[in-house]
Amino acid sequence: MRVVIIGGVAAGPKAASKIIRLRPDAQVTIVEKGIFLSYAGCGLPYYISGDVRERNHLMETPAGVVRDAVFFQKTKNLKVLNGTEALQIDRAGKRVRVKTLASGEESWLPYDNLVLATGAAPVIPPLPGVDRKNVFTLHGVHDAEGIKAMLAEPRAEDVVIVGGGLIGVETTEALVTRGCRVTVVEMLPQILNLLDWEIARLVELHMESKGVRVMTGTKALAIESRAGAGGAVTHVRTDKGELPASMVILAIGVRPNVALARDAGLAIGATTGAIKVDDRMRTSDPAIYAAGDCVESCDRVTGRPCFVPLGSTANKQGRTVAVNLCGGDEAFPGVLGTAVCKVFDFCVARTGLTERVARSLGMDVVTAMAPGPDKAHYMPQARPLLMKIVVDAKTGRLLGAQATGPGDGSKRIDAAATAITAGLTVQDVANLDLAYAPPYAPAMDNLITAANVARNKCAGLMVGVSAQDVKARLDRNEDFVFLDVRSPKEYAEVRLPRSVHIPLGALRGRLAELPRDKEIVAFCQVSLRGYEAALVLKAAGFKDVKVLDGGIAMWPYELERE
Repeated sequence: MRVVIIGGVAAGPKAASKIIRLRPDAQVTIVEKGIFLSYAGCGLPYYISGDVRERNHLMETPAGVVRDAVFFQKTKNLKVLNGTEALQIDRAGKRVRVKTLASGEESWLPYDNLVLATGAAPVIPPLPGVDRKNVFTLHGVHDAEGIKAMLAEPRAEDVVIVGGGLIGVETTEALVTRGCRVTVVEMLPQILNLLDWEIARLVELHMESKGVRVMTGTKALAIESRAGAGGAVTHVRTDKGELPASMVILAIGVRPNVALARDAGLAIGATTGAIKVDDRMRTSDPAIYAAGDCVESCDRVTGRPCFVPLGSTANKQGRTVAVNLCGGDEAFPGVLGTAVCKVFDFCVARTGLTERVARSLGMDVVTAMAPGPDKAHYMPQARPLLMKIVVDAKTGRLLGAQATGPGDGSKRIDAAATAITAGLTVQDVANLDLAYAPPYAPAMDNLITAANVARNKCAGLMVGVSAQDVKARLDRNEDFVFLDVRSPKEYAEVRLPRSVHIPLGALRGRLAELPRDKEIVAFCQVSLRGYEAALVLKAAGFKDVKVLDGGIAMWPYELERE
């Protein structure tokens, strides 16, 4: 069996290695345009920062062996043609035309099965000046080397990152670590559009606390160079003014590489622009499979096609390709868009649907905010974790989860991804038998607490109101009571605007101070005491009582301080 695989970074090598394990007699050839093989692209920001000291570490096996052409030949019995570009697929003749880039020599490779793992390419915006010196993307080892070289020179002081997605945000920390002044320019109203606004805003505030300037709702217009700069970038012009820049990083996102597939007449997804595949990773040609960042996936919640390029997905899809290509029958069921990244001291993670996406699809949802320590609160290593979950209002099924903060969000999001995959409701999630020990988790895990908040809302025991709604009403000077039930010490240190302070312990004795004909929104640090205050008020006959979702801990605006 002759197999040609186009692409040698993630899905391609994974498929090749599994094919050889299943069919040791197979003749497998990997064609890779670049020089570097099977490297950890997600590790590039940490190579720039210096956390990963050697470039080869990104291309090594866990045993420390570099995955180069010799490694694949001797260890895997795979033929690798790196520095070789695939030019054309002849489906009728079952062959691929390739060109060796060093010599320009062209040849044909015959195949019985072809695997497309052509990945994705960075989006280059149509801005004047994108071809100037010191303008980079961060999509490969060469890009990382260019950025590192710039950081070694004193002129790389002001860096503008165009784009506030995962790549842009992760790169920010690396640059600040190296002493740069960094500005992130994002055209959308928020960074990290894979999150809901309030969660993204908390990340943005954390970045700003580290000295990063974040400009959302801002459009880059041109990358420019002043006279005498030799064509190197000196500033970025935006619709909100000029920004000094000795280096610019374009981090707008990626598009699937589908030119080969399209030219060969393979079906392309109308929604995503990526290669259309079935759940066995077959293209519209049964002899051709595809996997990784070049293909469209299926959203496991909605059943709709989606494009979510992630290294974890690429590796799983590569394995599925190999199993089916070798005669097995394995389905790839789709994705939840589960992702995690590190932003300075914050873990930022998500899975499933955001509230924004769910509502745009016409879903009736309930959301729950659950800030709290990621370990028993009395443990010295406990750190705050801020969670949001999205729940189907009718069925109680968990649809999505997001987490941020210095606490451990990854394990909660992984548990949520498992629960969404299994179709669990918040009733199920609230009763999950999760591990507990004070150094690792609170007795009621953060995810369980979030599920219980959602259960209370679904049962009508709690009426929540979002920070955005409260802020808008404060700005309009609407007449309602914003009731802070924290302790006097907490209130003296920090507070929300226009709040009325009555500690929870004193509330029953001071009910006469509160008007019964006005809406009351109660809150505390995390709104647990706010919820208890709302129950006290309802029991006393107050009719219109709500709770601020997430409390002060998840208030995404400026706070009043002493």
